[in-house]
Amino acid sequence: MQYRRTVGDVMTEEVVTLRPSTPFQEVLGLLAVNDIVAAPVVDDDGSLVGVVSVSDVLRHETGMPDLQGQNGNDEGPWGKARAQTAGALMSSPAFTARADWTIPQAARELRRRHVKQLPVVGDDGHLSGIISRSDLLDVFIRSDGDIRREVEQDVLGRILGLDDGTVTLEVRDGVVTLRGHVPEPRLVPVVVGLCHGIDGVVAVDAHLAAAAGQVGTGLRANQKR
Repeated sequence: MQYRRTVGDVMTEEVVTLRPSTPFQEVLGLLAVNDIVAAPVVDDDGSLVGVVSVSDVLRHETGMPDLQGQNGNDEGPWGKARAQTAGALMSSPAFTARADWTIPQAARELRRRHVKQLPVVGDDGHLSGIISRSDLLDVFIRSDGDIRREVEQDVLGRILGLDDGTVTLEVRDGVVTLRGHVPEPRLVPVVVGLCHGIDGVVAVDAHLAAAAGQVGTGLRANQKR
């Protein structure tokens, strides 16, 4: 089975955090100095209790509970607009991710929650890292050399056990081109599927034939992320 990267593999472990008692001006300074759009708020035990984002700061600075100017009567949003500490300013409970999530799972959660990053917590609720959109993009923006090595070592070698030179391989701009022979025609779609499963592969162009002389179907499949 191919190894698929998880949130734990790509998350940032050294996280800028706030305490509930962190003063508002210090919150502004930490966000600005570290060039971040949000920071987790943790208690004395390291457990996540909320997140302060730039949106929360803007609510405070505009003096409005929401940025559309629809003030409403809910005391919670008004409290954010008057907040003097991270604890009063933060959004809680926070949307979170787990270290064992797959990259697509984390991407879907970011999109569903309309956020740019998610704190990563363990079963005990302790903060273990943070995952951002850019972290996820880095998984797919891989060099052709990295992709080639993974196809050669994992797909052609470790999984299929093909002899060296049986299949020639070229990777250009994330497109994997395969030429050569496989033991059986049924292995052609297997090879294509395994290559598609590698992070960073954009498409697979397979020109493979069965070693016994039976020609496998030439396949081209575009990988959609």
